[in-house]
Amino acid sequence: MKYVFGPVSSKRLGQSLGVDLLPPKSCTWNCLYCQLGKTKKFAIERQEFFPREEILGEIREAIATNKGIDWVAFVGSGETMLYKGIGWLIAEVKKLTATPVAVITNGSLFYLPEVRRELVKADAVLPSLNAGTEALHVQIDRPAEGLTFRKHIEGLVAFRREYKGRLWIEVMLLGGINDSDEALRDLAAVLKEINPDMVHIVLPTRPAPEQEILLPSDERIERAIAILSEVTTVVHPLKGNMDLRSASDLLEAVTAIISRHPVQQRELQKAIADCFPDENNKASEVMQKMLVTGQFKLVEHGGEPYWVMVPGDFVMAQKSVFSS
Repeated sequence: MKYVFGPVSSKRLGQSLGVDLLPPKSCTWNCLYCQLGKTKKFAIERQEFFPREEILGEIREAIATNKGIDWVAFVGSGETMLYKGIGWLIAEVKKLTATPVAVITNGSLFYLPEVRRELVKADAVLPSLNAGTEALHVQIDRPAEGLTFRKHIEGLVAFRREYKGRLWIEVMLLGGINDSDEALRDLAAVLKEINPDMVHIVLPTRPAPEQEILLPSDERIERAIAILSEVTTVVHPLKGNMDLRSASDLLEAVTAIISRHPVQQRELQKAIADCFPDENNKASEVMQKMLVTGQFKLVEHGGEPYWVMVPGDFVMAQKSVFSS
């Protein structure tokens, strides 16, 4: 499928069916930690990048063939809300299934009333908030010109007033950047202003192409939870697992996931092994086939091998740990 991938397991959304609405990389930000690589040209204008009927057709087919899906999750190879017409898609998916709908977004366009209106029927919205000050917002998120920190916060506050569903803020916690007590208290003050239902702390566990991004220490993670819990409920950043057992074409399913984010090798090995419990060497066999296609490569991040797509700026910026 061109637009639908998964289901993928996560702490936040269980078994979620992903729907990617954008051509890579279409974004309003150029985040330090982004797994998709550098934003070469900012996208600001919303548009219908792909025909909404085609996207809905793939969603309909995926829902019919995948059982036990916990969420339908709209995401993007960039900023999800750049897709004009997402509101129509959400409404149509709600007609197809009782499975709840989530939208993962950086929230940078929430200052636009039309964007907020398009999200009204989503069951959960997960925008990003990585900083409590303008300086850190610029350092971490590196937004397009005009997308100021204050505009970001005011958009989130306005959305909270209008939206009746679950607002779950995602905070990317970066070692040595936004994990100090001062940065966390600034963040807590802004979260109090927004008043989300919950905060999900996420960690930079996947390799970023531009520079080395450090994981925060366990002590800093616990400190972040303690400080942010003073103003809202905080979810600990536990990792989910891939589940490929419902895939009709294993290589196609793996390609769809890796094209959107790097996958840890041991996570992929386990997911393949779960599909073939009676075949001990199946994971190695599948991964060898992946290498032969020339579409994939192993890179190292934090001492762990990850699978990424090649060619591309992402791979060129990484240290290869496997020569194909």
